[in-house]
Amino acid sequence: MSSHSSTTWLPRSRRAPSEGRSLLASFLASVPNGNQFLDSGLLIVSELVTNALLHGTPPGHRIYLSLDLDFDPDFTPDPTCLRIEVHDARQDREPVLRALTLDGEAGRGLHLVKSLAKETGCSPRQPIGKIVWCEVAA
Repeated sequence: MSSHSSTTWLPRSRRAPSEGRSLLASFLASVPNGNQFLDSGLLIVSELVTNALLHGTPPGHRIYLSLDLDFDPDFTPDPTCLRIEVHDARQDREPVLRALTLDGEAGRGLHLVKSLAKETGCSPRQPIGKIVWCEVAA
């Protein structure tokens, strides 16, 4: 398998989700048939970066976004999987999948991410923080 990657540091500001979406759109446009991941990827990047901004990034820290497209050259030249990672500085606060309520407006983002991704997870990041990641199949 081969891959194509892009990474960036995002500011701890309300601009972070928009900048993350812009990076994803440019990244996918640079790869043939990368656009098959665009709709799901935009929503996932927006949700994970927003969560990192609101819950995982204290003042003085930034958010790290990593995008990786995997290819299986034996079968097709098209990408087969998009991996999205969002790194933040809070290791003590893992994402929590909340129960959905009819009147609640918060807590839906991770449910959307889980419904669009084939796999999701969270792991420690050294020396500080955590990595919240997901993989989206073609």
